[in-house]
Amino acid sequence: MLDAMGAAGSADDINAMEIHHWYTKFMKECPSGQLCLHEFKHVLDLQGLTPEANSYVEQVFHTFDMNKDGFIDFLEFIAAINLVIRGKIDQKLKWYFKLYDADGNGCIDKKELLSIFTAIQAINGHTNMSAEEFTNMIFQKIDVNNDGELTLEEFINGVEKDKDLMELITKSFDLSNVLKVIQNGRRHSI
Repeated sequence: MLDAMGAAGSADDINAMEIHHWYTKFMKECPSGQLCLHEFKHVLDLQGLTPEANSYVEQVFHTFDMNKDGFIDFLEFIAAINLVIRGKIDQKLKWYFKLYDADGNGCIDKKELLSIFTAIQAINGHTNMSAEEFTNMIFQKIDVNNDGELTLEEFINGVEKDKDLMELITKSFDLSNVLKVIQNGRRHSI
């Protein structure tokens, strides 16, 4: 089940004390044990987003919802945490690829990457380049057959071979800040 997000390990990679900590946090924020999209946005204080940012948050939620039942349960939650905290780079790249592949066709096109990066900029608010520049640079560097789409193989090989690109992608799409919000509780308690 965990490898649906590219994580080859298991929840055992996180020790029992950490699991207890995360379980307590999860159940405090979500007593039903089933986190819906609305609760996910509320927990992360992500209301009032631009349409692009909202689309990205929904894509993150649906990527974490591995069994596609419309909820993130604790097992899916801990698998996501394990991936973000302890996942190897190729596992994270597989997860990023799945996140970017919004239509699920097994390829990332320029429109999908542009949409995701625009949304991330809207949430994070910091950028060294425009979404268009970022998208064009990614495709220029790693679309080896110049077909306007990136396969999983092209994406992973291209990013792993380019140290600067690896750093840019991991910084731009890092979800550690999401975990910090969850770990520290809501940003603005009601």
